[in-house]
Amino acid sequence: MQGFKIYQEKLFNSFQLSDRVPETNFYRRLKEVLHLDFLYAATEQYYGSSGQKSIDPVVFFKFCLVGYLENIISDRKLIDHYSMRLDILYFLGYDIDEALPWHSTISRTRQLFPEAVFESVFMHVFQMCISKGMVSGHTQCIDSAPVKANASMDSLELKVPSQDLDAHLAAIRHISARDKEVFRKAKHNKATEEQQTITANQKQLDGITSRQKKWSKDQDQRPGSGNKGSRYTSNKTHYSPTDPDARISVKPGKARKLNYCSQLSVDTAHHVITDIQAYHADGKDSQQLEDITKRLQRRLWKEGFVWQNCVADTGYSSGENYAFLEGMCLTSFIPPHGTYKGGPDGFVYDEANDHYVCPQGKIIPFKKVFIEKKNQTKKKEYRGSKRLCIDCPIRSACLGKSAQEKKFTVTYYREEYERNIARMKSPQGRYMKGKRQSTVEPVFGTLTQFMGLRKIHTIGLQQANKVMHLSAIAYNLKKYLKFTQKRVKSGVGISKFTVFAKTLFFGSKGGVVRSLKIHF
Repeated sequence: MQGFKIYQEKLFNSFQLSDRVPETNFYRRLKEVLHLDFLYAATEQYYGSSGQKSIDPVVFFKFCLVGYLENIISDRKLIDHYSMRLDILYFLGYDIDEALPWHSTISRTRQLFPEAVFESVFMHVFQMCISKGMVSGHTQCIDSAPVKANASMDSLELKVPSQDLDAHLAAIRHISARDKEVFRKAKHNKATEEQQTITANQKQLDGITSRQKKWSKDQDQRPGSGNKGSRYTSNKTHYSPTDPDARISVKPGKARKLNYCSQLSVDTAHHVITDIQAYHADGKDSQQLEDITKRLQRRLWKEGFVWQNCVADTGYSSGENYAFLEGMCLTSFIPPHGTYKGGPDGFVYDEANDHYVCPQGKIIPFKKVFIEKKNQTKKKEYRGSKRLCIDCPIRSACLGKSAQEKKFTVTYYREEYERNIARMKSPQGRYMKGKRQSTVEPVFGTLTQFMGLRKIHTIGLQQANKVMHLSAIAYNLKKYLKFTQKRVKSGVGISKFTVFAKTLFFGSKGGVVRSLKIHF
């Protein structure tokens, strides 16, 4: 007999969410393991003693985490999404007939709590991963990626000299006719006086002017040139009034955008995120490595881990970084820049006497140490006398037309470079390169594509840092629930052998174990 369903709402219902959400549901399992009661004491100082009660701080963080787990970055869409999901309501502690908070409450509470509160939640989840045996600590992979800021390139304003700033803010905008076509005035200029004042010197301005002319000449061949009002812009001459902390950056093959830079470190054992931080997008990766290393080493040391190997890509390469990592007792596996040379081609370096020997057997001695003005890098100068080269048979090829003596500069950190290059060419170095490519790069891809880090939907560097921490917390929690500790049948003496093998493989700087046969 054919059935025919008739729906009619009941006047009274007996309903419990706990009966409807399965035991194997992700959010039910997460509710059982995630305990954030410490937030009540940590956030008490940010509330008054009277007035209407605000959102529960534990519920607020759960609200945010679900957004990154579901890859939803809009607070408005979050509320609509939560109201349709019974398992999420159960995780948040709301009943089906209970009103959810306004989306603006989520935004205001995010601004109310400082970065330290978000970092404390990150540390709590990180410690959960440690207690489950997901972190080894000895090898950390570091990488970075640009994350789009919540600001448009069309809203950029020109910086002006400090003496003209008052007049500029008063009435007239000193912009070109080309800028007037696409300029969109911000409702509120959030930039400080310092951020609105041009800081470039005349030489840098001349370089920007020449690049502007080249852009106008062949912009049809550049990425993004088909966009309306496309033009060459620089952080030296432009700023964003809507988000002054956002910086113009570009990746090969893509248009210039206002971005933030996300610096991330991942443990190689089970891909747990050990550190994440937001930086300005106009800085180099090599400039941030020291700050990342100090913060990460303190964190690992506090949890009882000894960090041994620092693995990163070429963007973090510099002599200063190699020397710094050696000073921190860390072994670096960072490929050098392709422009690095230990000296001129054909010249042999004598380490004992600190001089170079040219192809004709003449000695080019060391002269002085100086700081290069362009990049502020420390270098060593080597220079031979005029009489050494006057009768040289390869004089014209070696010196050129005008030079009278051989003179060249080499990085001050040549020895650190050579030690790192030797490590990268070793079997251990090749292993570390593959480990980096299979560890930190997939993690970044997951965060940007599936964990809500494709765009920073807040304003300011501090708020961007909170967003990145929340995305990393959601990622670690997902790894935590999926992790299953593998155990061997015997279980006797395996832990000691593992420690011994890791020490043997990673601990020594002199060599690498090629093969290791164990018989039980």
